[in-house]
Amino acid sequence: VQLQASGGGLAQTGGSLKLSCEAFGIVFSAHIMSWYRRAPGKQRELVASITSGSIENYHDSVKGRFTISRDNAKNTVYLEMNSLKPEDTGVYFCKAQRHPFAYAFWGQGTLVTVSS
Repeated sequence: VQLQASGGGLAQTGGSLKLSCEAFGIVFSAHIMSWYRRAPGKQRELVASITSGSIENYHDSVKGRFTISRDNAKNTVYLEMNSLKPEDTGVYFCKAQRHPFAYAFWGQGTLVTVSS
């Protein structure tokens, strides 16, 4: 199983980035897909998730700015990030999980840096 995250980079405050995470070796359509981030000096936190039925969930701090989506034909989950803030800076990880108590597969992380 492999999750390949990409799309991170440097953005200015108010800018946008779109992250992608392609999954290999799992039945992608059957998995809950999530994006987490670890900000400098902080613990990893859930940013957004999307179920196999495309039900979305967001951290309060990103509601209205970030959108998670999935393309089951491409085994890929996306995180579109708009109106970026410096506090969005961190390493973003994707996660695949069959259900909330199942074993979780993690991607390698992609760095997002938002300059003020």
